[in-house]
Amino acid sequence: MKRTLFAVLCTLLALPALADEGMWLPSLIRSRIGDMRSKGFRLTAEDIYSVNRASMKDAVVSFGGFCTGELISERGLLLTNHHCGYDAVQALSSVDHDYLTHGFWAMSAAEELPAEGLFVRFLVRMDDVTDRIAAGETAERIIAEAEKEGPNYRATVEQM
Repeated sequence: MKRTLFAVLCTLLALPALADEGMWLPSLIRSRIGDMRSKGFRLTAEDIYSVNRASMKDAVVSFGGFCTGELISERGLLLTNHHCGYDAVQALSSVDHDYLTHGFWAMSAAEELPAEGLFVRFLVRMDDVTDRIAAGETAERIIAEAEKEGPNYRATVEQM
């Protein structure tokens, strides 16, 4: 009886909770923008994700292939989470220069320390290729076609 009452109480308490937060595919943000704007968000869907013009998608990068980062300057300064750059900072540190403990500030571009092997990738475009896959086109062909569009382009086909 106590378990049943507890389960009913938990269910009633959870009813007002809405799962309207989270992450959405940038290209599908239009389906959420009305709700976002009703809560005070001021940007348009086109401001967030636009294939044809600059938008927020151009500021968010894949950092090292395992994290995200945000560009905050035209010279490439970016922000990311501490754990994303931890290994690179550790590799640049030494007994004499413990950057993990004391930090590091480059006073000029010439003083910056290169993080070997660390890179960023920019999202150029997202396409829904469901119909192409369903029609028998291979992921490899779709990737090869997309990568021909520009130098250093990398494409993937992901399940969403």
